[in-house]
Amino acid sequence: MKPNKFFKSGITLVVSLLFFANISFAQKNNLRVGIWRGVLHLNDSTQLPFNFDVKYDLDFYSVVFHNADERIVANEIAIQNDSVFIRMPLFDSEFRCINSGDSLKGVWINHARKNKNIIPFTAKYNESRRFLFPPTNPLVLKERYKVIFEPGSKDEYFSVGTFDTESGKTKGTFSTETGDYRYLEGYSANGKFMVSCFDGAHAFLFTAKRRKDSLLNGQFYSGIAGHENWVGSEDPKFELRNPDSLTFLKKGFTKIDFSFKNLDGKTISLQDEKFKNKVVIVQIMGSWCPNCMDETKFLASFYDKYKSKGLEVVGLAFERTDDFNKAVSNVDKLKKRFNAHYEFLITGKTGAVQASEALPMLSAVMAFPTAIYIDKKGTVRKIYTGFYGPATGDAYTKYEEETTLFIEKLLAE
Repeated sequence: MKPNKFFKSGITLVVSLLFFANISFAQKNNLRVGIWRGVLHLNDSTQLPFNFDVKYDLDFYSVVFHNADERIVANEIAIQNDSVFIRMPLFDSEFRCINSGDSLKGVWINHARKNKNIIPFTAKYNESRRFLFPPTNPLVLKERYKVIFEPGSKDEYFSVGTFDTESGKTKGTFSTETGDYRYLEGYSANGKFMVSCFDGAHAFLFTAKRRKDSLLNGQFYSGIAGHENWVGSEDPKFELRNPDSLTFLKKGFTKIDFSFKNLDGKTISLQDEKFKNKVVIVQIMGSWCPNCMDETKFLASFYDKYKSKGLEVVGLAFERTDDFNKAVSNVDKLKKRFNAHYEFLITGKTGAVQASEALPMLSAVMAFPTAIYIDKKGTVRKIYTGFYGPATGDAYTKYEEETTLFIEKLLAE
């Protein structure tokens, strides 16, 4: 989609500015401190809103992005005259803006994408409403939906939508068989359902019409590159297939093997001494993947708790670059962000197809992340496809409990 005329001059000006490299300071300027409402303009009529706080302390700016209960802090900010540059943490994306006092105007650039990666952006100071038309009669709702994306097409797939509405604000997420859409926030009332999310990697907007116990004419926008139709109906009993059943070993295999370089360039194999007689979790992941970020956060603390009892974790990174040094830099940011003390390996491959080729004993790699659980004898005992993160509520709690019990069982064998 082409940006509308309103943004053309701003995009040309901002993109032409030279962005800083590895700068983590800010010059004190007139960037207003407080709450802002940002908007990504997906096309001439579709706006994806989100909120963020600008903070200033000890000569440093930071920007805190809001998604329901999540807070994402960006502290690589550079200001030069009326130009503002904000680099997102972890994910390879940035804002380039012109500051007019109470407003910002520019673009968000997602460098992880090769095309359709520049989206017009504006922001207004002192605006705390995510959507400008909140419900006039706030409801208190707890809803669970059976959701069908791309209904009736060859690309049809199912999801569970779980949302809580209170005091005019709706929070929740959609869970699919390959993961969840993380922290979504908006409202659900007055015949409308509207929720959004911006985390630096993904920009999601879901809209629908409310009709009694149904959500109709649903529209799902993923940046400017993705669009899907969807419908939902309240169904408290609907469940997706068991994540343990989706990816499996091919006939004749009981074990897996691999050999890739770690972040220091040393070749690591599952046959190495450090993995022998250990329970091992192999994490198929990528630093570009928000669900992988959630799983890494969980595994980091889980590994610290059980390492002394015989657990090892190794992450196989399928980065969106064939540049080894850049891949190392991306994964190292994730590792440091969550204080993950386990090994990460750079596969030099990308995408589900190449991941399946790198691990040919698997039926297929359907999702990032995918976790492979291996017992002390090296036998694969379980393969868990996708990840249900904290935004899923009860599903995440169930995952934590089941994973703990399963690992403790393997460690006790």
